[in-house]
Amino acid sequence: MNIQTLSPAPGARKAPKRLGRGIGSGLGKTSGKGHKGQWARSGGGVRPGFEGGQMPIYRKLPKRGFHNKWRREYLIVKLSDLNKLDDNTVVTAEGLIELGLVKYFEDNRGLKVLGNGTLEKKLTVQAAKFTQSAKEAIEKAGGKAEVV
Repeated sequence: MNIQTLSPAPGARKAPKRLGRGIGSGLGKTSGKGHKGQWARSGGGVRPGFEGGQMPIYRKLPKRGFHNKWRREYLIVKLSDLNKLDDNTVVTAEGLIELGLVKYFEDNRGLKVLGNGTLEKKLTVQAAKFTQSAKEAIEKAGGKAEVV
């Protein structure tokens, strides 16, 4: 097999419609647009969602939801994930991002530690926020929870 002998599978490539190229093509004269009317005109048709003047469904349905522009998003890590680190490690948001334990995003407000799971390692955790249970578990394991 050579590069010059390669070709697409039969039927994989379809020729484009050649509109207005004579009556014998089957797409001559009106070019598949029928006779007159809105759809036969240049630039004809209606916008998406138009229902012929009837009240459209997107206006009938109520608006739902709320987007709080003041919401603060944090990088979240569970206590059980911190067991993967060595004893006496200083845990920071940047270090966890490098290890792949938290997913970085642009607008983050720092690290938040959740109290899910148990912690068996003695760690110094530097984060923006801690849940009460996470703070207690870190101190119970002999570590320190520092608010940065």
